[in-house]
Amino acid sequence: MMKIISHTVEKLIDPTGILLGERYEFILNIEVPEDDELYSEHGLKIKAIFVVNQSDVRLAQYYIIEQVTEVILDFELEEDEEILIKDYCSRHLQ
Repeated sequence: MMKIISHTVEKLIDPTGILLGERYEFILNIEVPEDDELYSEHGLKIKAIFVVNQSDVRLAQYYIIEQVTEVILDFELEEDEEILIKDYCSRHLQ
């Protein structure tokens, strides 16, 4: 199971004004066990776009990225990992 060890967050500005709600970009530094298929010796981070629209909060999209190479990995997170990220982002909004 992955573990979020640190993060940065930035509120995104919609210059067009057509997107509903507020958007935040989270960069989550994560650790995964060596036996996990996501494991990389280069380290991993997740770039997540989190949307807040009144009482609705959701994880709009995410990318799993190798720390050192900045290569985007073609993996999808499991449902429980997506829930972990959504809960984490909800707790750490600016």
